[in-house]
Amino acid sequence: MNKTVIIVAGGSGSRMNAPIPKQFLLLKNEPVLMHSIKRFYSYDKNIRIIVALPEEHIPYWQTLCEQHRFNIKHTIVKGGDTRFLSVRNSLEKISGSGLVGIHDGVRPLVSEATIQTCYDLASVMGNAVPVTDPVESVREIDKGKNVAVDREKLKMVQTPQVFSGEILVDAYRNAASSDFTDDACVVEAAGYSIHLADGNRENIKITTNLDLLIADSIIDKLLD
Repeated sequence: MNKTVIIVAGGSGSRMNAPIPKQFLLLKNEPVLMHSIKRFYSYDKNIRIIVALPEEHIPYWQTLCEQHRFNIKHTIVKGGDTRFLSVRNSLEKISGSGLVGIHDGVRPLVSEATIQTCYDLASVMGNAVPVTDPVESVREIDKGKNVAVDREKLKMVQTPQVFSGEILVDAYRNAASSDFTDDACVVEAAGYSIHLADGNRENIKITTNLDLLIADSIIDKLLD
């Protein structure tokens, strides 16, 4: 079964007060986005890689690829104003067959085991979403009050979220709204049940300077 991954890289550096978008910040002397792409290429050298970037960032990314001699084959797609639109634009580049993963460009520490698990489960169940258990206590705030929440009933959602291509294309084509936080929400709204898979704790989403420091401290061990 053919495999595709859409890597969404439309973020900015606003929460880092960075001069460039966070997906282009250096991690071990290489842009974060390149690490994310490498994880999927390492998993399967035949996987089709699509990278969704804001149109204004495409020339900069191409320059970075030249500077770092980054030659892993990938297709660049012009992203939209939201994650939903970026994924929908990217889906226009695939036939709808096979398995399609959606991954955050700023999750460079996803393990090959997580990728493998998600594609394997999706091949059987139609979709797979990696999750981990929360380790801290959780409280819910509502109307000025707060109450404890049983964390045993909660999961922390990661990417790649992998789907049958037909299911994913159908869900995005018929979505009544673009106000979704992730792809599982889009597919669930289309009437499909979501299946959970084991993620890896290192698979953090880099959104702050602290996240970048954490990633830098563990990436050598992850890549062993």
